Amino acid sequence: MSLPSLLKRILVSATLSIVLVVALLSGPAYMLASQQVPLHANWHDADRSSSGLAPDPGEVNEAVVQVYAARAFEWRGAFGVHTWLATKAEGAERYRVYQVLSWRRPTVESEYAPPDRRWYGNPPTLLAELRGDRAARAIDRIEEVVPDYPEADRYRIWPGPNSNTFIAWVVRQVPELSVDFPPNAIGKDYLPGRVVAKAPTHTGYQFSLGGLFGVMLAWDEGFELNVLGLTVGFDWQSPALKLPGVGRVGMAQPTGSSGEKSVDQDVP
Repeated sequence: MSLPSLLKRILVSATLSIVLVVALLSGPAYMLASQQVPLHANWHDADRSSSGLAPDPGEVNEAVVQVYAARAFEWRGAFGVHTWLATKAEGAERYRVYQVLSWRRPTVESEYAPPDRRWYGNPPTLLAELRGDRAARAIDRIEEVVPDYPEADRYRIWPGPNSNTFIAWVVRQVPELSVDFPPNAIGKDYLPGRVVAKAPTHTGYQFSLGGLFGVMLAWDEGFELNVLGLTVGFDWQSPALKLPGVGRVGMAQPTGSSGEKSVDQDVP
């Protein structure tokens, strides 16, 4: 190959790479430009009150499992969300919340707390819910697998392992729990110790190279392409685009069956 031909190929490849990166970052740039993400928040004063999405344990006796997502704090919210898991055993008077926090070692936090609190000012979205016997079985399994999370002593905001890596990992271990994570849950595609795994809805499979490049094909999630930790894709069940930073743009997701509820993940 001649030198001019080689230089031409390098120039074309570099140009395409720059265009791809700019396209992937356009979603987060829009979130910042539209001021949907506060950039000067003070976490000491940020709202951590209940959003009212969780059933009152004083009124609901049955077992409950819920999965939530909320925009990450400050500028991080332009890129992605933070997810967590809440459980209430049958007859219990309070919820246990499971999540990964970057400032903890080990990173996994399991404590009794309000399940539907705002994430430092950002309102949560309910991604999935189980109730009754199915929730009870899921709680048993959750309590069994959480101590085995393989990345409990490591945290990396991008491309993982992070808070979304943890919740997606737990969901994959619990057959009763199916979650179609928002595309801006950066880290959900990081597969600890693996390159192939079941999709979090258990309806397909995904391939991922360290959370930096991957592909998912599943009946519930649709098609997703992960490039540099940012996801683009298409949901054919409830037609919608999946865009980096922005999230899901299109129809609301339908309510599931067997006591499980999938909830709209559209742009806030």
